[in-house]
Amino acid sequence: MRTSETRADRLEGVVVVSASAENAEAAARDIAALLRNRLADKGETPETALAGLICFVCASYDTATFAAEIHSCLPDIPIYGCTTAGELTLSGWASNSVVAIGFLRQNFTIVAHMLEQLSHFGVEEGRAAAAEARAALMAKIPESDTNQCFGMLLIDGMCRREEAVISALYSAFDDIPVIGGSAGDSMSFEKTWMIRDGAIHRDAALLLLFHTDIPFSTFKSDYFEPTSHKMVVTEADIEQRVVRELNAEPAAQEYARQVGLIESSLDAASFASHPVLVGVGGQYYARSIQKVNADGSLSFFCAIDEGLVLTVAKSLDPYASTLATFERMEAELGAVSLYIGFDCVLRRLAAERSQIAHRLSDLYRAHRVVGFNTYGEQYRSMHVNQTFTGIALGYRDDKERPS
Repeated sequence: MRTSETRADRLEGVVVVSASAENAEAAARDIAALLRNRLADKGETPETALAGLICFVCASYDTATFAAEIHSCLPDIPIYGCTTAGELTLSGWASNSVVAIGFLRQNFTIVAHMLEQLSHFGVEEGRAAAAEARAALMAKIPESDTNQCFGMLLIDGMCRREEAVISALYSAFDDIPVIGGSAGDSMSFEKTWMIRDGAIHRDAALLLLFHTDIPFSTFKSDYFEPTSHKMVVTEADIEQRVVRELNAEPAAQEYARQVGLIESSLDAASFASHPVLVGVGGQYYARSIQKVNADGSLSFFCAIDEGLVLTVAKSLDPYASTLATFERMEAELGAVSLYIGFDCVLRRLAAERSQIAHRLSDLYRAHRVVGFNTYGEQYRSMHVNQTFTGIALGYRDDKERPS
């Protein structure tokens, strides 16, 4: 068995590259060239080695141009991805870049299903799509290996349908865990895009199912605990995720009072530092606020409803909480080869505001986290906010360790 020291620079079953170029076309060409060079060292090519490629692409690039060019450079490889609100590379947090994860066919089997027209999404449609994707994966793997499968959901971050989609899909997956993220557009909140091969899609979600012989575990990390301060949603536009009143008072005014801020000072950084929580099944999940509207209402990143009780959160130490997550995964898997992470952009904003962004970025780099900053995170059957979710990949020679 190889020791942790000898494999310190080895990724198991994946190839990861990133690029920051002048434009989308150049970035796509750089990604393709880096993959070819990396795989050439192993005597392989992308065409012979990869079961699929996932690209997380900054919103400053023209997404259609990137998708067309990367497909042109690598026409025989299934390519998936989405736009971001920031990237997680092997060097830490990044902006104006692309990070690409290539999955080796000797270790991964992948099936994909695109859900379109989410604005007209139906639960039965979602269940049928999940069942179809699951059946397609099961047809390619030994029946005894169903415990070696996981799902990844990439979804339009402006669709406001994440809860309905993840709930419908998860109900058809039995014991297959699902993680993922809502695509971003660098805090513009206008358009986010899904990528599949050479095409881009809006109002859509990309469901990927994986089978692997590499040990893995899903994770969820946040750094909040509930306080005794409660707010009840007393008036809301449920479809638009807009809260007009909290505790029968104007929403922004009451929120500011509860968290101890001045209403006129409320901005994205304020909401990143002061989320609210919803209790579900004895656990609390963050429900983050996107913005204050001109009429004093609040737009949320997650579904809301009248009568919903929101609990003001108390922040814990973000660095310590994130480090504890990494330590927990390492205790479970042994050495971790790579974390594929979906990290809420509000966590990054809060870290920048509290001047710990550099420390957290270094922590991510030290533990080899790649992925993107999101407008929302998927964890099993839940859509959450201000959370760090993902999949930890171990090493095959640690496979005998209990999980």
